[in-house]
Amino acid sequence: MKKMCVGIGILILLLGCNTDEDQLGQFNPYLINPQVNFTLNLNLPQYNDLNFPGGSAIITSQGIRGIVVYRLNDDLFTAFELSDPNHIPSECSRMTINGIEATCPCPGEDNTYNIVTGEHKTMPSLYPMLGYRVERSGANLRISN
Repeated sequence: MKKMCVGIGILILLLGCNTDEDQLGQFNPYLINPQVNFTLNLNLPQYNDLNFPGGSAIITSQGIRGIVVYRLNDDLFTAFELSDPNHIPSECSRMTINGIEATCPCPGEDNTYNIVTGEHKTMPSLYPMLGYRVERSGANLRISN
């Protein structure tokens, strides 16, 4: 009986744990989980906007339709996939950035997201933007999943 109680306790503990992938919204049926692992050097001119809070950069060579990197403050950065997370990737599903909003240009879509949080602007029950990890080491940002 004692072994059974311990086994049930361990099972409950394991089922109750969240992974980083859960927090980043990685379980979206519309999007694949591409391998992302690259470094940005903030000293390069193309990433100069990331040296200031509120600055952003779009990396078109990574992810599904590109990645937007945004600087929140002196220490925090976010990185999100630019493919609209609420429909299958298509030729029009690469979102455009305006300030802190990412908007899907597909006809009939009204999907706008906040690139600080990744959440849908008006309907938080929809899938959030696919997030990536950002680690800073000096003047380098490592973006990965």
